[in-house]
Amino acid sequence: MAGKDDYSTNTTIIPLGGSGSYRPRNIISAISEIQQFYVIESQGQNIPSEFLTLEGSLDLFKIGMRSGFNEGLFIVLLFPVFSFYLLPFVLDTSDPFAKGMVTLVPYLPLIINTVLCVYIGRYYVGNITRRAINSLFIGRGMILLLKGFLIYVIYQIIYKLSTQEYVWAVAQKFSQPEKIYQGYLEILPELVPLATETAVGMCFAAISPYLASYALDKWRLYRAKKNMEKIQ
Repeated sequence: MAGKDDYSTNTTIIPLGGSGSYRPRNIISAISEIQQFYVIESQGQNIPSEFLTLEGSLDLFKIGMRSGFNEGLFIVLLFPVFSFYLLPFVLDTSDPFAKGMVTLVPYLPLIINTVLCVYIGRYYVGNITRRAINSLFIGRGMILLLKGFLIYVIYQIIYKLSTQEYVWAVAQKFSQPEKIYQGYLEILPELVPLATETAVGMCFAAISPYLASYALDKWRLYRAKKNMEKIQ
């Protein structure tokens, strides 16, 4: 009877972008597909580079882009609400822990998907897994870097346009112009620093999976070299 960890070369694996009907839909299904490649390559099986077709690489690239877009959109929509409305006015508290937890809410999808991408780094072992992982990371990283740059530029422009006269002219369009005027001037000094922190965080989320994969790969090669020296 075969053990549960035994691998059969007859296992059916559907190539990404091939004629099969299966195609990964999101980052979780993409990771599952990469895990299947890892099972083969970690057993020393040589997979032809054509196994991951051009269409398959593009599918992974698009999944990465879609993941980065959704993460960035979540931040763009919720970051101003939490940082410039809920924290200073609705949830005004001196407790740093409570502030930290509330501040993290817009970043939750970014943090979760970054952890998943770092986790994939352990599968960075062979030609196919490397190609698949790189396609996924490049798509996600490009979008995150672009959105981080746009957030920084947009908030810089808003800060430069926020003269007292202009802020008062906009505040008068609301029911409580004095309160909005004073509140906006209070958060104005924090506008650029918070936007900078967000842009840096998105850049780190885009780059950290590469760094983790590279570090794990180097560690794996180092251990293999040490094991060979012990054998010799």
